[in-house]
Amino acid sequence: MTRQSLLLLTAALTTANVSSFSPSSRSNAITSRPTTSSRQNMSVLDSFFGRKEFGGACVMGDEEIMSQKKHGTSDTPVQKDLRWNCDNDTADRICNFNRHYAEHAGYWTSTTFVGDVKDEKGEITFYDSNTGKALFVAPRGRDMAAFLAESVSHGWPSFRDEEVVWENVRCLSDGESVSVDGTHLGHNLPDGTGNRYCINLVSVAGRPVEE
Repeated sequence: MTRQSLLLLTAALTTANVSSFSPSSRSNAITSRPTTSSRQNMSVLDSFFGRKEFGGACVMGDEEIMSQKKHGTSDTPVQKDLRWNCDNDTADRICNFNRHYAEHAGYWTSTTFVGDVKDEKGEITFYDSNTGKALFVAPRGRDMAAFLAESVSHGWPSFRDEEVVWENVRCLSDGESVSVDGTHLGHNLPDGTGNRYCINLVSVAGRPVEE
């Protein structure tokens, strides 16, 4: 098979755009649910091009993490009382019934998040909205102002390798960032300085759960 044919196959099997949806767009979330065929398509691409690996500290995961479970790609729905006044319905759709869509750019600034953390001198732990497991700790290697500035410039909270709790987070070969329990988090969009994890606030607005 020629390189041109492979590129055409890639275009037919994958969607490059990450879209956003509002709390009312239930149909978008439903149509983006992962299927057996989508997992098969990823396997076909991997067989042609090899499984994509990201550099740095990124820990790769298998597509099976996002298989269908009791509640979409997770075993449980999102917590009822999410932090920063995040919308529960939007969070549940993005976390559990979605692989490609995102909260709209800048949504996180419409919550209480910025006001709550802008004067913090230490680190903030971000927990899985489904399980309450720690997923990110920021800022690390920079101050809060730098973390917020980068996030504002990109439209979503943006984390670096050292801010990821790799025990609980994985990156799939297409760049999708997920929790080990099947929560859709966002995407890894590397730039000139390394991996950048562009994450939905509604996916990491959970409260810690004692083991």
